[in-house]
Amino acid sequence: MQSVVHVTHEAIQKIGGIGAVLQGLLTSRVYLDQVGRNILVGPFWPSDAHGEQRLGPQGEVLYSSLDHLYRSPLASRFREIEQEYDVGIVYGRRRYTDKTTGVISTPEVLLIDVSRYDKSKIDQFKFELWKTFGIDSSRYENIWDYEQYLRLARPALAALHALGVSSALEPCVILSHEYMGMPTALAAIMEGDRSNFRTIFYAHEVATMRRIVESHPGHDTMFYNVMRAAMSQGHFVEDVFGDQSGYYKHSLVKAARFCDSIFAVGDYVLKEARFLGPDFVHVEAQLAYNGVPCWKISVEEKMASRRKLQQYCENLLGYRPDYVLTHVTRLVPSKGLWRDLRVLEHMEKRLRERNETAVLLTLSTEVPGRRGDDIHLMEQRYHWPVAHREGLPDLSSGEAAYYQGVQEFNARARNIKVVFVNQFGFEQKLCGQRMPADMEFMDIRKGSDVEFGQSIYEPFGIAQVEPISFGGICVFSNVCGCAGFVDKANDGKPTPNVIVADYTELTRQGLRPEQLMAIGRDQRDLIEDQVARQVADELVNRLPHTPEEFEQYIERGYALAQKMSWDVVARDYVLPGIHRASKAQRLKQIA
Repeated sequence: MQSVVHVTHEAIQKIGGIGAVLQGLLTSRVYLDQVGRNILVGPFWPSDAHGEQRLGPQGEVLYSSLDHLYRSPLASRFREIEQEYDVGIVYGRRRYTDKTTGVISTPEVLLIDVSRYDKSKIDQFKFELWKTFGIDSSRYENIWDYEQYLRLARPALAALHALGVSSALEPCVILSHEYMGMPTALAAIMEGDRSNFRTIFYAHEVATMRRIVESHPGHDTMFYNVMRAAMSQGHFVEDVFGDQSGYYKHSLVKAARFCDSIFAVGDYVLKEARFLGPDFVHVEAQLAYNGVPCWKISVEEKMASRRKLQQYCENLLGYRPDYVLTHVTRLVPSKGLWRDLRVLEHMEKRLRERNETAVLLTLSTEVPGRRGDDIHLMEQRYHWPVAHREGLPDLSSGEAAYYQGVQEFNARARNIKVVFVNQFGFEQKLCGQRMPADMEFMDIRKGSDVEFGQSIYEPFGIAQVEPISFGGICVFSNVCGCAGFVDKANDGKPTPNVIVADYTELTRQGLRPEQLMAIGRDQRDLIEDQVARQVADELVNRLPHTPEEFEQYIERGYALAQKMSWDVVARDYVLPGIHRASKAQRLKQIA
């Protein structure tokens, strides 16, 4: 049976997309049938949990020198590693469960406390990284996010050797989830024939490209046109955008060319990886899409959830909308939340002509969940979440910036209103007394008529495609990885359940690279307005009205989701890639 090591910062807590991937793979029967042993490796981060709770409520601690727990037969070897590197080790298991299928797995978890570390050993490792891979760690020594993952590498490998994964007949495959796992992967590569490791860089994004897209006023409109033109002429990211070596993530991601393979979660991520440099043109790289939740519901179930959302809107705004639109996301620039408002500006005029109404529920925040008591107090004092006030416990600075756009839109619009729910969760105890008592988070997924996700940078985008099996119309950008997966799953044919907004299509063709580089906010604004009008027209024409139409959307969406499930991802993408990597011979030239 295959052994796979997942090096990640989400070994214990699900923070973002990597946690969703782990949840999907580790509850996929197809994946588990072929990967008999999974080990999650990451840095130990101090928390309020102690002793038996070190690995979370679903965890079992077998060894923790921090808590004097020594249940593992490997306790003496772990103690030797701790003394050798001056680190701490927490080892045990964590349970993953899929409530819909009943699949349960209990992967091993290995956490390394690197808050202290033998200086001579980390200096030696940095020297070897420079000598072997050309990584100059001296440039990033004041960046803890870089330092902690370098410190993780060698003791993690020593612990993996102690666990016996490198001595099995089949090679053990190390998946470096993003840049965080690259030092561990590189340390494994440097062991050469002394170990039985293979390495895969799991690109959940290309950090270099994300930074460029988010920081440039032309965003995706500029970047993907420049990338396309540059690659057609044999140029790469540093030829066009200058030296990127000052960015620590770039140095680690660029070292992925030394791995046995690269997994890219979307078509554009694969192109971005090739754009890193000439060494990436011929590296072994493949698509490994993320999976999509696949639940079968009836029209009655959808309408029940939909009625809850409508009732919530009526409790807040005094009217029951004909349509409920949603956007569930993190509040970061890459999500392009302003594009929703641009679509609504055009959509509102169309609905006014039809004497119909809608509400957009934006569920997003950039701070940890607020206490229920604070929510109830804000609700009583100034009718949160219809109205907000700047400053905690309400609006953070980023939330205030988004709410400014919401206020402007709501002041102008009559038939569509936006409600900004800046809170984690979607139930009454977390969101106030005006939310129906029986509301659950899944109601916002099941009951939504439309889910927005028009990101400027989105390697895949699980969130914006989650409602598809419930019959929701999903609106996302062409640069989202899920757009490519939908296209493949539906054999290249369009579906009424999906609207793909292309904000990279230019009105003028044949622009020179320097002209493309000069695309800024003004040009992007014009293109966004044109695309938003097209999206609004499509939405108004597609919105279902009758039970029969809702049923058709549910049937089509569920059929599509079945072709995009985690079992499909494991069978068609991840497992074949792992097997190829495990058979690979490390013949690469190390420069």
